[in-house]
Amino acid sequence: MKLSDLNTMPERKELLSQTVEAFSQRAMQHDENGTFPFENFEDLKTIGYPSLTVPKEYGGGGISLSEMLHYQEIIGKADGSTALSIGWHMGLMKHLGENNTWQKEIYAEVAQNVVHTGALLNAAASEPATGSPTRGGKPETYAREVSDGWIINGRKTFTTLSPILDYFIVSASIDGEDQVGNFLIKRERAGVKVDETWDSIAMRGTGSHDLVLENVHLDKEDLVERLTSGKKKPAGWLLHIPACYLGIASAAQEYAKQFATSYSPNSIQGTISDLPNVKQKLGEIELKMIESRYFLYGVAEKWDQIDEQTKDAMGPELGAAKLSAVNKAVEVVDLAMRIVGARSLSAKNPLQRYYRDVRAGLHNPPMDDMTIMQLAGK
Repeated sequence: MKLSDLNTMPERKELLSQTVEAFSQRAMQHDENGTFPFENFEDLKTIGYPSLTVPKEYGGGGISLSEMLHYQEIIGKADGSTALSIGWHMGLMKHLGENNTWQKEIYAEVAQNVVHTGALLNAAASEPATGSPTRGGKPETYAREVSDGWIINGRKTFTTLSPILDYFIVSASIDGEDQVGNFLIKRERAGVKVDETWDSIAMRGTGSHDLVLENVHLDKEDLVERLTSGKKKPAGWLLHIPACYLGIASAAQEYAKQFATSYSPNSIQGTISDLPNVKQKLGEIELKMIESRYFLYGVAEKWDQIDEQTKDAMGPELGAAKLSAVNKAVEVVDLAMRIVGARSLSAKNPLQRYYRDVRAGLHNPPMDDMTIMQLAGK
C-alpha cells in the first residue's frame, strides 16, 4: 500500500503512523552506535513518502505545506533524526517544483526519479569557514567553467542524509565572477566523496557528514540557479524544522504521562500523577503543546491560502513560528525530565535522547537572534 493510493489525510496519517512504529524501536540503537537508519528510509520509500510533495503535474502527491507538517510531526515523534533528514528533501522538492526555480526539464528528471525510485535530494550549503549560509558568508567551494561544463572543488559540512542522497544541491562561488550558483550534482559523479565526520551528540542518525568534491566534472546545465544577493524570499517549507521538534516534544510528553500514571512509590497512595506538583508540570506541558500547534499550523495554513505577494511579507511570521515551537519543545522535554526525575538521565531512557535531539533545533535556520531582529523591524 502506498500513500498515493489513499484518498484522505486521516488515511495517510494512519498508514504513516503504522510505518514509523518501528522507527521508535530502532532509534535508541542508532543513537548509541552513531549509525544511519537506512531501513527507515527504505520503509518510507515503500509507501511512497518522498514523492508526496512533488507537484501533481510531475506525478507526485502535490500536498499542502500544512499537510506535510502533520506527517513530519508524526515521523518526529517516532525518530527525530529521520524526520529532520527527510524533511529537507520533502521541503526542497515542494519549493523547487512550485516555484519553477530550475529549468523545467531538469526538475522533471529529478521528480521522475523521486516518484518512481524514491530518489532523495538535499542541499549542501554550510562550510567550515562560513558557518550557516543564512549568515551570508560566500562559499569557498568554487566552480570553474570549462569548455564542456564546470569543474567544482570544495568541502561542505552538515550534509544531512549524505549516506543515502542521490542528488546534492551544492552552492559554490563561480570562478572569475562575483556570483554564487547552485549546482546539481549526482552522487555517482567521479570525485564526489562523503567524509564521515558527524560526531554530534544530537540528531546522531542524520548522517550529516562532510561532502568532499575533488575536481568533479559537471555539465553546463548542472548550474541550476544563480543566486542573487540581497534579501532572501521567505521559505515556508522550512517549517518542516519546527514540526520535527514538535514531534520530539510530543514523544516526551507521552513518556512523561505514562510514567506519571504508572509510578507509585510506597511513600504515597496512588501514582505520582495525583501529586499537585506533577499535575502542574503536566498542565504546563499541555499548554505549550497547544500553543505550539496553533501557532505552527496556523502560519502554515495561512501560507497555503495566500498569494505570492503576501507570502513575500511572511518572513517574520515564519521565523517566529519556528522560534516559538522549537523553544517550547525544549521546555516540554525539560519538564518531562523533571517529572521522571533522575531516571530520565539513564542511558536506557529515551528522554535523554529527546533532550539532546531537541536542542539541535536551536541551531537550525532561521536563528533566534535573526528572527528577533526581523520582528523588531516589522
